Amino acid sequence: MPSRGKLCNFDCIYCECGWNADGRADRHLPSAADVRSALEAKLRECSEAGVGIDSITFSGDGEPTLNPEFPRIVRDTLALRDRFFPDAAVSVLSNATMLDRDDVFEALCLVDNPILKLDAPTDELVAKINQPQGAYHVADVVRGMERFKGGFVLQTMFLRAPGFDSSSPEVLLPWMDIVRRLRPREVMVYTLDRPAPAEGLGKFTAPEMQALVQPLIDEGIKIQIKA
Repeated sequence: MPSRGKLCNFDCIYCECGWNADGRADRHLPSAADVRSALEAKLRECSEAGVGIDSITFSGDGEPTLNPEFPRIVRDTLALRDRFFPDAAVSVLSNATMLDRDDVFEALCLVDNPILKLDAPTDELVAKINQPQGAYHVADVVRGMERFKGGFVLQTMFLRAPGFDSSSPEVLLPWMDIVRRLRPREVMVYTLDRPAPAEGLGKFTAPEMQALVQPLIDEGIKIQIKA
């Protein structure tokens, strides 16, 4: 992703990085060679200093799979991980919009933790909180997630916003049905933790989220709750 800007095909109302329009000063995507060089230098520095690394995570100011060299970057990262910190996990936080690209899907299958976002169960609800910057269809994203055959982590933001409430039946019940259909190896449910660009947003407590997802837990689905 850009080092001083933001590049994303979502413009989430809760994004800690702010609105897309506020981060357009730098839209330069680093090449795979740039990423490899910087990562190798950092991993070598940590190794020589005796600093442990648990996870190398793709996240931050945008959607990592938008980088056209994302598959090569993943392969390079895995090779460097194996050389310097073979016990570290490689994780990718993604909004799952690029799963229709076979090279992106195959790269995500290589990492230890493909963490894929789905905040709402319908296109209309996604439009309210994620504000996709292009064509987006929940049905297509779910079909893409199904290709992992459960071998991924589903990540969902629980929040209250004007015209949206994760606890309302119109949001919660169809989302739970999607979880049952996908049967991911784990579901990560979280809520607001940092300042958001939109006003009027509300967070959930851990006990509230626990109660909302308890039916899925009772069905044997592993759910991690972060408040």
